[in-house]
Amino acid sequence: MFRIPAVTRNLIIINFLCFIGMLALAQAGVTDLNNLCGLHFFLASDFHVYQLITYMFMHGGWEHIILNMFMLWMFGAVMERVWGPKRFIVYYLFCGVGAGLMQEIAQFIQFYIIASDSGFGFSQLMQVAAANDGALSQWTTVGASGAIYALLLAFGMMFPDEKMFIIPIPIPIKAKWMVLGSIVVELFSALASPGSQVAHLAHLGGMIFGFFLIKYWQKHPYSDGLQGGMQFFNNMRSRWEHEKIKRYERKNEDPDWTYNAHKRASQEEIDRILDKIRKSGYDSLTREEKQTLFDQSKK
Repeated sequence: MFRIPAVTRNLIIINFLCFIGMLALAQAGVTDLNNLCGLHFFLASDFHVYQLITYMFMHGGWEHIILNMFMLWMFGAVMERVWGPKRFIVYYLFCGVGAGLMQEIAQFIQFYIIASDSGFGFSQLMQVAAANDGALSQWTTVGASGAIYALLLAFGMMFPDEKMFIIPIPIPIKAKWMVLGSIVVELFSALASPGSQVAHLAHLGGMIFGFFLIKYWQKHPYSDGLQGGMQFFNNMRSRWEHEKIKRYERKNEDPDWTYNAHKRASQEEIDRILDKIRKSGYDSLTREEKQTLFDQSKK
């Protein structure tokens, strides 16, 4: 465990602690943590927004949690070393929430079909949901599988030709084919058994959200995935400062001196940032320093 990167290790520990706590409280007859923290259908009275996070740390049994934690250890450790802890935890939680949202959409479609077959229209869904609250409260999703499948996707996208063994297949399979096969299996399973207790669409949802986040990072390599809206204001500030310098240069009697002074100041800032990376690593940079480095790389 001590060789596993910190975030992956802590996620595994937290999941097992939550599972053991769930077993202990259920044995004592105190409360059902899966019912409290699992993700309920959003039209049920038991639904709470926080469940979009907490459901990822709940599991339905030993087989469920052991398989998920094995895959978290296998793929999470690799991706955390590739991305670093900050980007890794953003990806994990983002995809987990995305998987939960996809599951909510799937359950709503299922609920709508059932209501329609019973002769109810779209405008009557709230009344139908209120009348069947007890049954809808049983639609509970637990498990980290959505986030885990997103890690599988990330591994396949980053190391597509890496060969892996999958029990019981006796020959190695490239990661890209393993990811594609998982998508086909989950999609087929979701279509073949829409009422299954296994949240196949949540698995696909985690992969979909993961795919778009990875694509975003590929286009914005210095983004840490947090406070995306600040990028817009940082760009506005950079353009404003650039225009301010240009106006000053036009008014100054010695524009060459101003240009050279600005160039020296920019180079000194870049040198300071690079020195900081050498001493403390890339993750020690502030968002502004990352943006400065990125802007300089485009010149």
